[in-house]
Amino acid sequence: MASNHSVKILEVCKVAPFSDSSEPFSELHLPLTFFDAFWFRFSPVERVFFYPLTDDSSDPTSFNSVILPKLKYTLSLTLRHFLPLAGNLTWPSHAAQPFLLFTPNDAVSLSVAESESNFDQLSGNKPRKAIESHPLVPKLSISDTTASILALQVTLFPDQGFSIGLSTHHSILDGKSTTIFIKAWAFICKNGASPSLPAHLTPVFDRTVIQGPDGLLMKFLVQWANILRDPNPRNLKVMPQINSPENLIFSTFELTREDIKKLRENVLSQLSEEEEPKSIHLSTFVLVCAYTLSLIAKAKNFEQKKKVIFGFAADVRTRLEPPIPANYFGNCVASFHNTFTEAKDMVGKNGVVLIAKRISGTIKGMDRGVIEETKGALEMFLNVEPGTPVVGVAGSPRFEVYGSDFGWGRPKKVETTSVHNTGAISLAESSDGSGGVEVGLALKEEEMEVFAASFADGLRH
Repeated sequence: MASNHSVKILEVCKVAPFSDSSEPFSELHLPLTFFDAFWFRFSPVERVFFYPLTDDSSDPTSFNSVILPKLKYTLSLTLRHFLPLAGNLTWPSHAAQPFLLFTPNDAVSLSVAESESNFDQLSGNKPRKAIESHPLVPKLSISDTTASILALQVTLFPDQGFSIGLSTHHSILDGKSTTIFIKAWAFICKNGASPSLPAHLTPVFDRTVIQGPDGLLMKFLVQWANILRDPNPRNLKVMPQINSPENLIFSTFELTREDIKKLRENVLSQLSEEEEPKSIHLSTFVLVCAYTLSLIAKAKNFEQKKKVIFGFAADVRTRLEPPIPANYFGNCVASFHNTFTEAKDMVGKNGVVLIAKRISGTIKGMDRGVIEETKGALEMFLNVEPGTPVVGVAGSPRFEVYGSDFGWGRPKKVETTSVHNTGAISLAESSDGSGGVEVGLALKEEEMEVFAASFADGLRH
């Protein structure tokens, strides 16, 4: 048995897609699209779902006798619908491009663990060391020549709750696809072994629906090798983490529906007479990001004349021509970025307004063509000057991650732990379904203190 930060690994097993002799699986090759290649060597995306034990599940024996066996069995049933998740990314020497390969013997790694940590503290919103939740997420197996797509870990907090941690390979699936899988697993676990899933949870793997410019896929693969200064473009190793989470504090902040309404009113009140309010796209996403970015710039005390880059990925399934299915399983997100000329403008009196205008303009520009926007995104990162602050976004309130009920109630908390490594902020809907937004981020302790004070103070004015 291995232990790590008060977490003891009790078992590591392989869960294969459910199969019977009447319908044996065959080998499956799934090509990558240029959207997939964009994320080819991006670090894995990691999430933890925290579930409190209920009156029905709090019996000390119920986890081992009911919850865990049911999670394992229904995972196998779910993987039958999601065969690629049990496969591996590979790029053999005879192949011109990398591809996903599933063979009948493939399976997903599932770790079972027990934690001595305080469940309520880990699943709460208050500041804590970022690394405290890392032992709840399994490591994805990635070598030079092969990479797993999914790894899972179920961790019991005796008499308190349990968590489901997952690590996914970004080159095979985006946030929406991951959420479809989790919700499909939860649906089967809660409702029993149904022969079919609802249409919105049934994945579409047809890669021909994504049509892109010739050569863009290979262009991205070569650019990744250049970014990582790797002489071997076939190498599957992902880029190293940007942050050192050991020194970071993680916290979750909530903007209620009323807070967002007040932000919108404040921004509108500061627009000049020449500016038409309807010309600015003041969505919840724009307002939450603008407010958070302004506070991050203040907390991190960016060099006054430094350029700050803000990047986000948008689901473009409905924006392609023709639109593709909403349940398309893979990457279908375009990357967009803003460059804010000087950090000092982000923290001034009109900082939130300035940022909101910039992000709004970028979103309106999406109508000019998402593929054109995506073409130069990796190249932009190649040319970022060393020391330039870059802030990204992970997740989306539209994923509705708190709807993932496996039969023992909704999650108390969903945390995107990978933002600790990348310096991004995470977004999710409020856990109580009230229409607000949760913002998760990891900062140095002194930065978090400034951010937390400014966050509360800014909403009072």
